[in-house]
Amino acid sequence: MIRLGAGRLDRIVAVGAHCDDIAIGAGGTLLTLCHARPGLRVDALVLSGGGTEREQEERAALAAFCPGADLRLTVLKLPDGRMPVHWDEAKAAVEELRAQTDPDLVLAPRTDDAHQDHRGLAQLMPTAFRDHLVLGYEIVKWDGDLGRMAAYQPLSMEIAEEKVRLLQEHYASQRHRPWYDREAFLGLARIRGIECHERYAEAFAATKLTLNLGG
Repeated sequence: MIRLGAGRLDRIVAVGAHCDDIAIGAGGTLLTLCHARPGLRVDALVLSGGGTEREQEERAALAAFCPGADLRLTVLKLPDGRMPVHWDEAKAAVEELRAQTDPDLVLAPRTDDAHQDHRGLAQLMPTAFRDHLVLGYEIVKWDGDLGRMAAYQPLSMEIAEEKVRLLQEHYASQRHRPWYDREAFLGLARIRGIECHERYAEAFAATKLTLNLGG
C-alpha cells in the first residue's frame, strides 16, 4: 500500500447536495484533519435544505465535525431531488464558492453516484476546481452503487466511533431511515479499512491526480 500525502493543508472545500451528505461521506476525514490542524479553514456548501430544520441540523453537525476550524457554511434552498433542472443555480453557487477560496483539497460526491443530485454536483466540481485535488466520497444507500475506490483515509477507532456518534446525535430527522444506523456506517468503514490494511477508513474516488514525486 503506497501512502502519499498532500503536504500541508490549510484550506479545504466540502460540498454536498443535501444536509448530512458531507458528514456521512467524509465526516471521519474532517474530524481527522481538524484534530490535526487547528484553525484549518473549511468552506462548505450544501445545495438543499436552507431555511428548514435540516439547515439547523447541518450547522450544528458540521461545527461538531470541524472542531477548532474556521468553518464557513452556506446552505441553499434548491429542491431535493431536482438538482438537474436547477443546474444553472447549482453551477453559480459552485463558481461563487471557487471565487471565495483556493483550497488544498476538495471533498465532493462521486461522479458515478446513482443519486441524480449527488452525481450532478460531482460533475460540476472539476469545471470550477480545475487545478485542485478533488476526492469523491461515497454514501451507502439502497441503489447499490458502491464500487472500487482509489484513495483511502484511515480512521482511528476513536474517530470512527466519534463519527457515528455525531451522525446519530445531530441528524434526528434521519434516524427513521432503515439504512441510517451504527452498523451501516461502521460496517462500510470496516470494509474500507480492510482494503487499506487499517481497522477503519473512508474511501474516495479520484478521477484525476497530478503527482510531484521528484519535487
